[in-house]
Amino acid sequence: MDEEDIDKLVTAYLKKRGFKQAELVFQEELQQQQQQQQPPSKAGDRNRNSLADPEIAKLVHSFTDRSESCPVRYHDGYGKLRTWADSSLDLYKHELLRVLYPVFIHCFMDLIAQGHLQEARTFFNSFREDHVMMHSADLLKLEGVLSPSHLEEMEFAHYLRHTKANIKICKYSYELLLQYLHKTQSMTMLGIINERINFQVTPGQPMSISEDVGVETMFTIEDAANQASHKEIQWGLLEDSLEDRLEKAGNPHLESEKANGETKEGDLDDIKKRSGEGGKQSTSVKKSKKDKGAGAAGKNMRPEPNVVSVAPRVKPELALPVMSTEVEQSILEDLRNRVQLSSSALPSVSFYTFINTHNCLNCSSISQDGSLVAGGFSDSSLKVWDMAKLGQQSGTSMLQGENDTTNEQVVGPNGGRRSYTLFQGHSGPIHSATFSPLDDFILTSSADSTIRLWSTKLNANIVCYKGHNYPVWDVQFSPAGHYFASSSHDRTARLWSMDRIQPLRIMAGHLSDVDCVQWHPNCNYIATGSSDKTVRLWDVASGECVRIFIGHRSMILSLAMSPEGRYMASGDEDGTIMMWDVSSGRCITPLMGHTSCVWTLAYSCEGTLLASGSADCTVKLWDVTTSTKVPRTEEKSGNTSRLRSLKTLPTKSTPVYALQFSRRNLLFAAGALSKA
Repeated sequence: MDEEDIDKLVTAYLKKRGFKQAELVFQEELQQQQQQQQPPSKAGDRNRNSLADPEIAKLVHSFTDRSESCPVRYHDGYGKLRTWADSSLDLYKHELLRVLYPVFIHCFMDLIAQGHLQEARTFFNSFREDHVMMHSADLLKLEGVLSPSHLEEMEFAHYLRHTKANIKICKYSYELLLQYLHKTQSMTMLGIINERINFQVTPGQPMSISEDVGVETMFTIEDAANQASHKEIQWGLLEDSLEDRLEKAGNPHLESEKANGETKEGDLDDIKKRSGEGGKQSTSVKKSKKDKGAGAAGKNMRPEPNVVSVAPRVKPELALPVMSTEVEQSILEDLRNRVQLSSSALPSVSFYTFINTHNCLNCSSISQDGSLVAGGFSDSSLKVWDMAKLGQQSGTSMLQGENDTTNEQVVGPNGGRRSYTLFQGHSGPIHSATFSPLDDFILTSSADSTIRLWSTKLNANIVCYKGHNYPVWDVQFSPAGHYFASSSHDRTARLWSMDRIQPLRIMAGHLSDVDCVQWHPNCNYIATGSSDKTVRLWDVASGECVRIFIGHRSMILSLAMSPEGRYMASGDEDGTIMMWDVSSGRCITPLMGHTSCVWTLAYSCEGTLLASGSADCTVKLWDVTTSTKVPRTEEKSGNTSRLRSLKTLPTKSTPVYALQFSRRNLLFAAGALSKA
C-alpha cells in the first residue's frame, strides 16, 4: 500500500467518524506536502517505507472497517466503559456514570442502522437493567425499534438520532474519561461520544449528587428552551377585569379590613373572642362575625398585599365574550365576600366521594359554586349530580346510581327519581370533563378522539368537535368562557371556540402525548404538560411556543396557574410538584411530599395557597407565599425545600381526582372510593 492510499483511508476515516477539525488539519498538511514536494532523499525514503509498513496499513484498515465488520466491538467497548466508570472514585463516579446512558442508546441504534438486528437486541437486553430505574419510559419506546427504517419513522428514535445529549461534567472527570478512551484505544466509544454528546465542562470539583439536575434532562431540547426564553411574557391580568372593577368601585369588605387593621391589638383580640362566641348566636349574626373575624385575621397575618391587586394589567389577544350585567354583579358579590386565606387561615374543604363506581370513573369536575358535580366514565357516559336535588331525596344522600337500572329507566325530563342526569353521545371512555365559568355548559373529551359540548340547562349535546386523530386526554374552558383548549395522544394541543367546529390553532412541538392543558388567567397563553417530561407555554395569538419548562423526571399529569399569572405549578407521575416562574422559565422550587401521581392542582383565589390532590388518597395544602421569597442564606446554600407544607388531609381510601377553589375560597374536591 502506497502513501496515497493511506492518505485516502485516513481521510475517509476522519470524515466518517465526524472529526471535522482533524480532517481539515490533515487536508492542509497534505496540500503543504504537495506544494513543497522535493526530490526523494534517504530520509524521505525511510519515511515512505515507514508509512508503507504493513502493520500501520492494517491498523488504519481496522479503524475504518471496525464499525461495519465487528458489531461485537460495541458490546465489548460499552462493557469495558461501564466497568471502568463503575469502579471509579466515588467523587467522580456519578458524573462518569451519566455518560453511559447516551452511549448505550446510540450503540443500540448504530447496530440497528448497520443491519445487525440480532446483535442489537442482544446488546439491548444485556445492559437495559442499568437504566430501567431512570429511563423506563424511553426504553419501552426503543424496544419497538426493530429495523433501520424505524429509526426514521419513529419520531422519538429520529429525535435521539439527530440530537446531541447535554451532559454537565467537571474538568477532572472529563480528563479522566478522555485519558481512558485514548489509553484503551476505544475508537468505537470515542467516536460515539464525540458525535453524540455535548459536554458542558465546568471548573473545580464535581457536583454532589444532591446538586445534580439529573440525567433525565440530557436529551431535552435545551437549545429550543433557551431560544424560547428570550420571548417576552405578559403575565399580568386583563385590563378592565372584574378585580379592577371591584377596586374602582370600592370594596366595603376591604375598607372594613383597613379599619380593623388600625385598631389596637386588644381590640383585635376582643373581635376574635366575640367571633368565637358567635356559634351560640343566630345564624345571620354568626355568619357576619365569622366573616369579619376571618377578614381581620387574614389582613393581620398576610405578609404582603394581595398579589392579584398589584399584578400588571395587559390587553387581551382574543376577542373575549361580553358578560351580562346580572352575571357580573353575581361574581362581584362573590369577590366581595371572599375569605382571605393564609398559612394561619386555611380553607374549608367540601369533598365529594363517588361510591360503587367499580373503577369506571375516569374524571370528575365541579361547578364554580359546588352545586353541580360531573363524572366521566369508561362506559362513555357523563353523569351530572345536582346537589340541591340530591339533598331533597329521601332515604339517601350518597352519590350513587351506577347500579340502579330502575332509577335510570323511570326518570322523566325533570330528573324524576334518578340521582343524576345522564348524558350519552361519546363512543369511547371519557377522559376529561370541565364546567364553563358560568356553569351553563360542560365540555368532555374522549378516547373516540372527539370533544362534545353539553348544555346543563337543556340536558343535551350541543356540538361535537372533531379535529384530533387520537384519544383526547384533557380539555379546559378558558377563564372567560367561549374558548377552550384540548390535548391529545397525537402530541398536539388545540385551541377552539364554541361557535366553530374546527380548531383555531394547532400547537405542535411535544415529543410525546400531551396529557394536560391549562389556561393562563389573562387568556393570552396556554400551558401544556406532556409525557416527554416537559411543560410548554404557547401564545394563543400566534400559536408559537414561548417557554419550555425542563426539570420533571416523569410524565406531567396536572397544571395550575396562580391567579395573577406569574407562577405555574406542575405535578408529575412520581408525585413531584414543581413551581415555575412563567417569565424566566425557571423552577423556583420542587415540592416533595406525595407518594403517588399528582392528578390535580389548584391555587387559592388570592394566590397564597396551593392545593394538590394525589392518587395516594391525600389532599395537601402548601404555603406559596414563603416559596417566592428566597432568603439569601438559602439561595447561597442551594436549599430547595422552601415551599412549606401546611397541612395534609387524608381520605379514608379515595384517590383525589379533582380540586377547585370557589370564588369565595371554599375548596372543593372529588374522588372515587376505592377498595382497600
